[in-house]
Amino acid sequence: MTFEALDWRRLDRLRALFLNGQFEGESYWRDATDLAQYDLTLGERIGWKWDAVLRELKLRGWSPPAGAELWDWGCGSGVAGRRVLGAWPESFSRLRLTDHSRLAMEYAADRAKAARPGLDVLAEARSETESNSYVLCVSHVWNELPAEAAAALRRVAAQAAAVLWVEPGIHSVARGLQAVREDLVTGAGHRMVAPCTHQAACGLLAAGNERHWCHHFADPPPEIFANSDWVRFGQRAGVDLRALPYAFLVTDRLREAARSSEPPDLQRVLGSPRVYKGFARVLFCGAAGVAELDVQQRSAPAIYKAWSKERGGDFYQVTPDPQRPDRAASVAAWPPT
Repeated sequence: MTFEALDWRRLDRLRALFLNGQFEGESYWRDATDLAQYDLTLGERIGWKWDAVLRELKLRGWSPPAGAELWDWGCGSGVAGRRVLGAWPESFSRLRLTDHSRLAMEYAADRAKAARPGLDVLAEARSETESNSYVLCVSHVWNELPAEAAAALRRVAAQAAAVLWVEPGIHSVARGLQAVREDLVTGAGHRMVAPCTHQAACGLLAAGNERHWCHHFADPPPEIFANSDWVRFGQRAGVDLRALPYAFLVTDRLREAARSSEPPDLQRVLGSPRVYKGFARVLFCGAAGVAELDVQQRSAPAIYKAWSKERGGDFYQVTPDPQRPDRAASVAAWPPT
């Protein structure tokens, strides 16, 4: 599939279904061409979110358990499973694909086998299993699931050796993912890997934080902005190619912690810093909870400059100002540059 072969009527129809939640019967895929056109465009944008998550996991020293099965639950065109396989090509014994659409499973299986010749791929409609030796991969399904399917997915996640889950970065979905986090950590014995820098309860679920949500922004490949195909796609589809908000969750079954290089007081930025003249207002999340703090330009000039250019990392060591609880005395980026 190429950009020259795009059928805009197909893409318009698919995008309207995703945005409005108006699904036709059991599947929104009518044929393999629907899947191919989605995979090239809208699916690739989801792949960029997965790229951001996978880069973070490697930065923080995490890898999946060796020899496990990778289960892409609700696989669609299979973009998420292929990204995870590509990040750890030797780690997985098999790829399992589950979707309510047989067309989707067949397409995802063909793409995975083309990317990894000789890969053992199992495509089946079952949504639960007795095994627990799998890494669960879930992508952009939460707001499409009826109650029964959502409950089944939560059971599958609780049994998994590890869970990698990426969703759109909107308030309602991200808050739902925070509730799943609590189920896994407090009820199923999972260890938080990311996005959290701690194992404490989710600070966003504390009273008073209802308006906030755990979301982040992925950077698309810079070369797409000089690519006429992607530029035309963005204009025609009405999509801001720069905007890739996402929410995610990664847990595992209390394996040996591998992130010894992370400082114990590490905090993460939620959303994006809001930059004003002379200071930035930032929502930080750490073991002590969530705090919205003002960071003065004079206290962290290089970091303030990066934030003002919509750059900067996700992780910081933050020292509160004892005289001003709404202000940070100092902020240092991690890992140090």
